[in-house]
Amino acid sequence: MKVHIDRETRIGAKAVVYCRVSDPKQTTRGDGLNSQETRCREYAKYKGYEVVSVFKDDMSGKFSTRPGMKAMLSFLRQQRKDQHIVIIDDITRLARGLDAHLKLRTDISGAGGLLESPSIEFGEDSDSILVENLLASVSQHQRQKNGEQTKNRMRARLQNGYWPFQAPIGFRYERLSAGHGKVLVRDEPNASILQEALEGYANGRFQTQVEVKRFLERQPAFPKDLNGTEIRNQRIHDMMTRCLYAGYVEHADWGISVRKGQHEGLISYETFLKVQERLTSTAKAPARKDISLDFPLRGFVQCDDCGEAMTACWSKSKTGKKHPYYLCKTKGCESYRKSIKRDQLEGDFEALLQSLEPSMGLFKLAKTMFKDIWDVRLAQAAEASKTLGKDIHKIEGQIEALLDRIVESGTGSVIAAYEKRIAKLESEKVLLEERMAYGGKPLNTLEESFELALRFLSSPWNIWKNGRIEWQKTVLRLAFVEPIRYSRNQGVRTPNFSFPFKVLEGISTADCEMARWGGFEPPTP
Repeated sequence: MKVHIDRETRIGAKAVVYCRVSDPKQTTRGDGLNSQETRCREYAKYKGYEVVSVFKDDMSGKFSTRPGMKAMLSFLRQQRKDQHIVIIDDITRLARGLDAHLKLRTDISGAGGLLESPSIEFGEDSDSILVENLLASVSQHQRQKNGEQTKNRMRARLQNGYWPFQAPIGFRYERLSAGHGKVLVRDEPNASILQEALEGYANGRFQTQVEVKRFLERQPAFPKDLNGTEIRNQRIHDMMTRCLYAGYVEHADWGISVRKGQHEGLISYETFLKVQERLTSTAKAPARKDISLDFPLRGFVQCDDCGEAMTACWSKSKTGKKHPYYLCKTKGCESYRKSIKRDQLEGDFEALLQSLEPSMGLFKLAKTMFKDIWDVRLAQAAEASKTLGKDIHKIEGQIEALLDRIVESGTGSVIAAYEKRIAKLESEKVLLEERMAYGGKPLNTLEESFELALRFLSSPWNIWKNGRIEWQKTVLRLAFVEPIRYSRNQGVRTPNFSFPFKVLEGISTADCEMARWGGFEPPTP
């Protein structure tokens, strides 16, 4: 039987409660939804209403389309024969914008609901409608004002070098000391993983973004996007282009240029610029997926007859057993499809690597030379620091001059050109300041800094033999200037070694002799 609701008392009516908070975090960090529900239920009990359902939302009030609101309107339409009272805690819980408020007001009325609240009396007369619309306008103004104030506070934090947004991968927020609020700190192990990826791309260990992507996807601890196994390409690009990882902050949309942050970066600003330079340089071919531990020299060894890169494959014999081969697939070449056993080719290559191993005496001599160069560079760094200070002062003068020109100019295109030039100078200044701060102050000792380099120079063959495929590809890049040629009849042709091995070779083959006891000049009669 349909229940008649008296418009004065509405005793005996059925009611639904609608609650809303503006952010999902408020459902876990606060008790706003339950507090609203409790107040609405007390109001319903006071009025003599029967609460039959409760609907909740956790999103901004500027939107009129919400899951909870949509479910409530659907419920009211299905129960239209029994008109329901819709109870809200406050007018701001219905909406935070005038347009959204008017639309929801119409939707609730059209679905057969009557809106009530313990905070405001809704009516159909002109005065009540005016008050309701004024309150909705005030609510919208408060929302917009809160947004402006929040943005201004965040912008001020950015200007002071603090990152006010969500902590990116590799960082987490921590309250270090009073007066600073929460500051970004390294979040291990992701910080070290991402640092290795960015530095690896800067120094050429990873040639393409795809290689960086595959490296990160192989790290179990690093968060993935797709099915827990893959990372989106756009996310890789975003991480590689954020100066936040270099210890700096910026926000172009808010007019915040690059400036030193209050957090410690994962990489240096110079490394960051190297990454940007490589990203904007000529594109390289994507890393081959078929380069595996089975054929680590695929694509690096060239056919001596035609100069094209050799490919590799597994060949099945009549007995069904598979055998690995390298071969040239260039049509017209004398060695076209003439297979070379993998053990033969890779054995010759490993013998070549073993020949690069210097004697212990020569290695000690090279290490001593490194030490002498290290000491000389330390002295040079101190002098360079003074020069950097002069360069910084010069750039600051150029920036001030450009700012004066902007004030005097009234042409938009000219101002934009000046601003672009200032941004470039600011970036140069940041780089010089970083170099000056660390100039002459090595982060590690000679042994720590050159540990990997000296280990590589002492025996690249050991790294090749015992390392992973990534290490083997690194050996190829560091030990050779260009791919090596291989002849079916003569084996490995004369390779073009990298500079460090050329130096060691020159020392070991130099024609040296001790000076005579009587000195360099001939004896006097």
